[in-house]
Amino acid sequence: MRRRLEKNIMKQLPAEIKGKKVLVTGGAGFIGSHIVDSLSPENQVVVLDNLFTGSPANLAGSKDRIKFINGDVRDKQLVKDIIADGIEFVFHLAAHANVIRSIADPYTDMDINIRGTLNVLEACRSSRVKRLVYVSSAAVYGEAKHLPIDEEHPLNPESPYAVSKMTAEKYCLVYHKVFGVPAAVVRCFNIYGPRQNTGAYANAISIFLAKVKKDEPITIYGDGEQTRDFVFIGDAVAGILLAATRPASVGGVFNIANGAATSINRLVEIIHKTTGRQVQVIHAAAKAGEIRHSFASIDRAVKALGYRPGTDLENGIAATWRGLNKG
Repeated sequence: MRRRLEKNIMKQLPAEIKGKKVLVTGGAGFIGSHIVDSLSPENQVVVLDNLFTGSPANLAGSKDRIKFINGDVRDKQLVKDIIADGIEFVFHLAAHANVIRSIADPYTDMDINIRGTLNVLEACRSSRVKRLVYVSSAAVYGEAKHLPIDEEHPLNPESPYAVSKMTAEKYCLVYHKVFGVPAAVVRCFNIYGPRQNTGAYANAISIFLAKVKKDEPITIYGDGEQTRDFVFIGDAVAGILLAATRPASVGGVFNIANGAATSINRLVEIIHKTTGRQVQVIHAAAKAGEIRHSFASIDRAVKALGYRPGTDLENGIAATWRGLNKG
């Protein structure tokens, strides 16, 4: 199944991005490494990552086909030199991507997510980049005012991380409008899949599967009827690649999600069915301030980009489970 899912990603690799020189910032991370894997067989791929949260192990399948630079997006001259060396497409994922860390250290969060993005934009401004895709987060929406959440939903960031992602988005759109940088913004919802961090602040699917693997109980906060929009990494990568090539993406913002709500209780049922393991559940009090329901409208991405997620939760969780048990 995993091989079939990966082949599906490759089938969606747009022709416009084959044989190109590409930069992936944060390319040793979860999402970035899957983008690298999709692009590296048919492109010259440069990965810029300081390995603060990324891992060389994530690039094991592509390491012989890429150029890896251990560096930081806050290094303005380094970023400029890399992009000036013939880069045609930029996927900007390097970020201080953790809500808890952003609360503990908002200055570093701001420095990486905002100043780092400005460095990328300035480098793109003085080059001939064909497309910059900024990978943002559904965190910019905050508590849902209406469902499904479309791109016109009010932005109400509720953490320093969400504020910095929103600000970086705005810079991308302004640099397109004022300087003509061909930028597109994608807002990713709950992406899951192989290689994802299984720590305390990871996606619920990765946390739950890691607990099941260890025969440890999982904790559900509240009644478990809260819902989220889970999208498999292969579908998310396909959407991000489409944003890099479709003319309608320039200057636009697009939700990348599955477009469906799944309750935590239903998620546990699917994990039990998929893994064949008995799932032990502990219920705890609902977390203060937790969003109750969330799912995205993907109509804009479907119409403008041709984006169509095709991996259901059962198959996606099965692939994630196999990745977790690999080796």
